[in-house]
Amino acid sequence: MKPRVEAPLQILVVALALCGIASAHSVQEPDAKAHTGKSDPTSRVTIEVSGGEKDGPVENASVYLKYVQERKLKKNKKVELNVKTNREGTAHIPEAPTGRVLIQVVADGWKTYGRWYDITDAKQTIKVHLEKPPRWY
Repeated sequence: MKPRVEAPLQILVVALALCGIASAHSVQEPDAKAHTGKSDPTSRVTIEVSGGEKDGPVENASVYLKYVQERKLKKNKKVELNVKTNREGTAHIPEAPTGRVLIQVVADGWKTYGRWYDITDAKQTIKVHLEKPPRWY
């Protein structure tokens, strides 16, 4: 009678092991999809900052990209990305969200710039022109 008890026990162990593999496989699939970014598309945004009458590049300007990350269960989260421009006046944001974003540019000696943009393309270039502030006497 022992062989009859051990056979169902072995079948039960094998069945539980297969269920464990199947459940582990189903848990890994959504994580893999989440990392590919299919549910949360992103874009590479290049911001070119120039200023003045000669339209020269503005280096070391702070570029802020602000957007609202919508959530289903919790309150929406406000996200802010901050980058600096290089010598050519360009700033790269490699993983900007697609949709409506606020871009603000702050630089010493220039008027602060802010405007809403719709990010729709996978690679998008935005040109920003800064002006000198009015002179106070």
